[in-house]
Amino acid sequence: MSIYLDNAATSHPKPEAVYRAMDQALRQVGANPGRGGHAMGLEAGRLVFEARESLADFFGIADSSRIAFTTNATEAINLALFGLLQAGDRVVTSTMEHNAVMRPLRVLRERGVEVVQVQGDRQGFVDPQAVRDACRVPTRLVVLSHCSNVSGTLQPVEEIGPWCRERGILFLLDAAQSAGAFPIHVDQLGADLLAVPGHKSLMGPQGTGFLYVRSGLHLNPLIHGGTGGHSNADGMPEEMPERYEAGTRNTPGIAGLKAAVDFLRETGLERIRTHEKALLQRLLDGLGRMPQIRVHGPSDLDRHGGACSITLDGIDPAQVGFWLDHAYDIVCRVGLHCAPDAHRTLGTHPRGTVRVSPGYFTTAEEIDALLAALAELPGRIAAEGGA
Repeated sequence: MSIYLDNAATSHPKPEAVYRAMDQALRQVGANPGRGGHAMGLEAGRLVFEARESLADFFGIADSSRIAFTTNATEAINLALFGLLQAGDRVVTSTMEHNAVMRPLRVLRERGVEVVQVQGDRQGFVDPQAVRDACRVPTRLVVLSHCSNVSGTLQPVEEIGPWCRERGILFLLDAAQSAGAFPIHVDQLGADLLAVPGHKSLMGPQGTGFLYVRSGLHLNPLIHGGTGGHSNADGMPEEMPERYEAGTRNTPGIAGLKAAVDFLRETGLERIRTHEKALLQRLLDGLGRMPQIRVHGPSDLDRHGGACSITLDGIDPAQVGFWLDHAYDIVCRVGLHCAPDAHRTLGTHPRGTVRVSPGYFTTAEEIDALLAALAELPGRIAAEGGA
């Protein structure tokens, strides 16, 4: 079996309860939630409602109806940006953002939205004062990733979000890499909008996620269609979550997501973080003994999430990833990780890096196997004529 170290893309394996919940939803529920008054439809609706309630409790959301289920964090971010921003609005973001943020903003820039990027440093940190300075000009929205998918850099959003709220600036938090890895309470972080994927550190299945929309905030829908109710109306309903949930929801995926959140709650985020932090320390200590390897990101583990980006002197990251996969059966991710601006910030553009991202089910022995492979790899590649 492969050593899986690509949890920043999608966590694997999932808790056993996730597989069971999805199987049960497919076999025993089966019907569409919110469509029809028959028993199976009502059971599907109950399942989705309980998942919404569980997520609301997990993220400190007072009203679970403010959660709109999406297929992933990218859809949630698109809903937030295109649903909120209009020509003449001004947005402040950073150079550490994923293309899930930057590509929609580039389209919106063409439509007359002003986009300002705050420069991160070579470890990927974004200075809160630089964000505040960028907001001296009237600003509609600040959008930031909580944790970098490239360098693992944890941003000081606990300073930025509440500051934005005090000044009436909306704050969208991209929690793609932090949800499930770090405690998130929307009011404590001042998040008016929170984009969350289900398939990363939340340990749920792919095809799940949600957008939280603060009470009183009204977005234009991204997708229009049937919602199960208000069928006589020409347009989408005003009420959440139906306004943003056109079409059939992924009921089996949502069932798996609820089971994953229940697992996180039962296990405890502190226990999970302690384990993953120990793995990261073991990894960084081992990498530090290899002079041919460069680590691109913070050394302070308190400001470091799960992703660790490295380069090997004189060897293309694509070669490293190929050899790790084919010769050592170690799965990682190489390249630009859908975040070219972040790589420019870190100085790793255009080739990118080798990204290693352990998870809760990763073992110390698997980290040691990676370190042994990396120590051997330069000589092996040279001997094979691949460098």
